[in-house]
Amino acid sequence: MRLKASQISVGDTFEDILVEDLKRTQLVMYSGTSGDYNPLHTDDIYCREAAGYPGVFAHGMLTMGMTGRVVTDRFGAENVKKYGVRFTNQVWPGDDLKGKAVVDAIRQENGETLIDMTITTTNQKGDVVLSGYATARAEK
Repeated sequence: MRLKASQISVGDTFEDILVEDLKRTQLVMYSGTSGDYNPLHTDDIYCREAAGYPGVFAHGMLTMGMTGRVVTDRFGAENVKKYGVRFTNQVWPGDDLKGKAVVDAIRQENGETLIDMTITTTNQKGDVVLSGYATARAEK
């Protein structure tokens, strides 16, 4: 459901379950789709022996893409004006992720109503794995 500007207030929070029990298969599928075959995301032996990690972990851009749904599901992909993130922790197979957007400001710019939001994604332990911002256009 697309939200209209009249339905939104500063401080509103939108939350979505992004994934439950992230599967290694999803990492492989993302590798194929994105063309990113970095062994950190595909090769457990490499991760343990060469990189010092316990195993493979998710692509940051996979987490970013899943998180973006918190915004696009409410405003539509075509209305996203800005979206930027910082990756703060690895996402591992088996993780559950929840995305959250908090409305920081509602403003007018060039005849458009823009919604500025702070974005976070947390895992099942409550650790922030991604933080960032988004701005979306809302219909009046």
